[in-house]
Amino acid sequence: MYAALILPALLLAAAPAQDARPPAPPASTPAPTEAELAFLMQNARMTVPVQVAGNGPHRFIIDTGAQRTVISRELATELALPRGRTVRLTAMTGKADVDTVLIPSLTVSSFAGRRIEAPALERRFMGAAGILGIDTLQGHAVAIDFDTDTMLVTPSTKRKRRAVAAAPGEIVIQAKSLFGQLVVTDAQFRGTRVRVILDTGAEVSMGNEAFRRRVARSHKGMRDIELISVIGGKMVAGYTQVPQVTIGSVTFENLPVAFSATAPFKEWGLEDKPAILLGMDALKLFRRVHIDFANREVRLTMPRGMRPAARAALPARAPRG
Repeated sequence: MYAALILPALLLAAAPAQDARPPAPPASTPAPTEAELAFLMQNARMTVPVQVAGNGPHRFIIDTGAQRTVISRELATELALPRGRTVRLTAMTGKADVDTVLIPSLTVSSFAGRRIEAPALERRFMGAAGILGIDTLQGHAVAIDFDTDTMLVTPSTKRKRRAVAAAPGEIVIQAKSLFGQLVVTDAQFRGTRVRVILDTGAEVSMGNEAFRRRVARSHKGMRDIELISVIGGKMVAGYTQVPQVTIGSVTFENLPVAFSATAPFKEWGLEDKPAILLGMDALKLFRRVHIDFANREVRLTMPRGMRPAARAALPARAPRG
């Protein structure tokens, strides 16, 4: 069995676990502005500099698969952030009651977010000072440029007219909204529809048990790996490389996938439908990834020399310990 791999956050909406003092009323939200900033790759995940209550910068992971923004307990203590409620949090390995803190503001470059109540978790399980989830990014479009290692955050509103045409070498995929996440349904594995969620916080793509059963019918050789979630829980997952997964007009060959009956798939109602969280292993193949939450749209710019309908082959690799 492979050594433990820290599994990035996949956090669902948390309901109060017990009575506690209510969160502070939301502060007025400044007019959102366009923000372009450089990002660093940390264990195949993106981190960006974030100001927390005017302090920083601190490196936060950008996670489009996480519903909740999270901060490390160590940073919360250092900044003496006021304590919030205790909430029930759903992560890859299950549910746990965790304490929250009240963050007066989060600033990413010139983009200033509103006051939030954020779960506080141990930094060693997150691998960063915090995680920016879609509660912070909702209502915006996130454009990730892997050529220049920059990310652009812009306000986004629902278009009244039809979608903007694709640029040369670009694939446009319409998605559905599921608890804030964008779910792409135009994907398949050997004739079977697969639901896909783009997860910039995951090093390796994660499939559910329904997808595993489909893959196991025609593909053997899964190996066990042990994963550790952001709440410190452990689980064993079956790891393999799926021969072909098609999303839109792109076919991924040898896509690394870890399979497990994780709690978030059940929360989303995807327990019995083949589904996958598409991690950075796959997303980094593209020159540019544009995720527009307001218009439920994903745009993927193909690598130079490749066109839509091409195949993207991933290098063989095992997850790091």
